[in-house]
Amino acid sequence: MRLWPAAAPGETGGIGEERDVRKPTDGLQAGRKVIALGNVSEPTITVYRPMPFADTGTTVVVCPGGGYYILAIDLEGTEVCEWLNSIGVTAVLVKYRVPRREGRPPYAAPLQDAQRAVGIVRSHAGEWGLNPGRIGVLGFSAGGNLCAVLSAQASSRTYPRVDSSDDASCRPDFQLLIYPAYLVSDAGGYAIAPEAAVNPATPPTFLVMAVDDPIHVENVLGYAMALREAKVPFELHVYPTGGHGYGLRRTRDTVTTWPDRAADWMRGLGLLERN
Repeated sequence: MRLWPAAAPGETGGIGEERDVRKPTDGLQAGRKVIALGNVSEPTITVYRPMPFADTGTTVVVCPGGGYYILAIDLEGTEVCEWLNSIGVTAVLVKYRVPRREGRPPYAAPLQDAQRAVGIVRSHAGEWGLNPGRIGVLGFSAGGNLCAVLSAQASSRTYPRVDSSDDASCRPDFQLLIYPAYLVSDAGGYAIAPEAAVNPATPPTFLVMAVDDPIHVENVLGYAMALREAKVPFELHVYPTGGHGYGLRRTRDTVTTWPDRAADWMRGLGLLERN
């Protein structure tokens, strides 16, 4: 389903054909290739539904990562949607615009797509049999950053109203940030970037990262401290090893067991109980 009835806000074309830009020299993740989808100018959502007997009514909007340059559309997208379906959750995969648009913050165009996506899902909740009060987001790396920015800037749209979907709230009811990027400065420290600022309205949050992640574990540590200060419920898991970009693919590193911890967290919030 296309997010925008016409061209997405600010799009003028000319970025090239949407395609897998993975190079033959790119490495494998858990012994398998990763699709690196690039040149996305027509953002979409794809809805993945669980089996009816298992459907909880809970929905998670999934934002793959890729540094705002590409989308790891299988590793951090379709595979995640299939896992969510297995625990009774409807998954909505967002194919947001990449690469970064010149002259705009890296998250600017993706934020418009994410706001629009959550609004569409919530406005169609009755038609699609979803609980409008159980719509969360899950993002990896840059996608985790996007989720945090969305949570911080959900009070108003960053684009002109298109239709009634933009009248529905785009605030997530909960969020899962898996090895999120760009939440704190690369120079070190724990201060949260202004665009991702935490406040008492920030939704309950689940955080995962490895200490040896080259994107820096301070991202989740700083965000967790900000959540605590704002009295927002959160759960933080930090593991000694695992690096970055593992998605749901299991390895010997215990950080890759995070889906089990995430399911427990969601269960504790009542999100895996049937409506």
